[in-house]
Amino acid sequence: MRKKTQLIHGGIARDKHTGAVSVPIYHSSTFKQEGVGNFVYEYARTGNPTREAVEALIGDIEGGYRGFAFGSGMAAITSVMMLLSAGDHVIITDDVYGGTFRVMSKVLTRFNLEFTFVNTSSIEDIEKAIQPNTKAIYVETPTNPLLKITDIEAVSTLAKAYELLFIVDNTFSTPYWQNPIELGANIVLHSATKYLGGHSDVVAGLVVVDSEELGQQLHFIQNSVGGILGPQDSWLLIRGIRTLGIRMEEIEENTKHIVDFLLQHDAVSKVYYPGLVNHKGHDIHKKQARGFGGMISFDVGSTEKAEDLLRRTKYFTLAESLGAVESLISLPAKMTHASIPAERRAELGITDGLVRISVGLEDVEDLIEDLAQALK
Repeated sequence: MRKKTQLIHGGIARDKHTGAVSVPIYHSSTFKQEGVGNFVYEYARTGNPTREAVEALIGDIEGGYRGFAFGSGMAAITSVMMLLSAGDHVIITDDVYGGTFRVMSKVLTRFNLEFTFVNTSSIEDIEKAIQPNTKAIYVETPTNPLLKITDIEAVSTLAKAYELLFIVDNTFSTPYWQNPIELGANIVLHSATKYLGGHSDVVAGLVVVDSEELGQQLHFIQNSVGGILGPQDSWLLIRGIRTLGIRMEEIEENTKHIVDFLLQHDAVSKVYYPGLVNHKGHDIHKKQARGFGGMISFDVGSTEKAEDLLRRTKYFTLAESLGAVESLISLPAKMTHASIPAERRAELGITDGLVRISVGLEDVEDLIEDLAQALK
């Protein structure tokens, strides 16, 4: 089954009782049992038919063993980290989403989990960071916001050699363009709020695991902690995923034109986009993914210039998040990555003049004209 077909027919595509082509929204919190221990569904935290449908769908399109749906991307990440124990050490991408950095460095450290942030684009740097208590490698590729690339297969080989759990955040590429489990990852994460939902109307997180053992462990955590996705949001997510393919293709086409425009503009000093031949890691990304995505970061030189640009755009909406049908614009240093200390941002290259845009489905000429008048 090819990707676009799988997005529509994967998982539980219709209601087995009525034949409805849209899985119903089951708002029931509990379910009738035929006898003690004789049931299909017991309690909605443990399992819900609508949530089960989106979990089966993401499991299929990521090529994994089993999928799980959580109330947000951060709930998904935190639940995956609960597979570890106090005293365990995790190696994680340095240029990572600010919310991920915050939960790792400010919350999970309270439970005696240890984290080392390294440039995972360098296999040598990853291997140097391995300690006797290292249990997992956590990679974001492409990264947020500098779009750095990590070689998934190479890290998988390293992880297997040291018997480490290998986790990949696949939010930017989506399962339409990239499938980390096929490249050797054990766990794939998504902030499904972004491209998978695609319409700025749902907050959700998805996880896919590659084995029955991990599936059992994560279901135990999901049920115990209870950070589940509700049935209404599960249904919205299924609806969003069904159009993922055509959205990603059109978004990428728009993005290529906008990148060309930015490269030629005098007010822009640097453009970050994996589709550029001179982008570091371009060849690796091209090898492991089928597309380059709709995220662009570019530098205009200063906070003042960046904020002026953000005030002037009309079709690029100043907002957190990404991956929706509408184009969004943000200032990472003061928004998505504000939780990262200023000196650390400077080390990573997240400058005060760095602007991040998430390209949407508007007419690309309107988007280019909007950026042109704002930069002017």
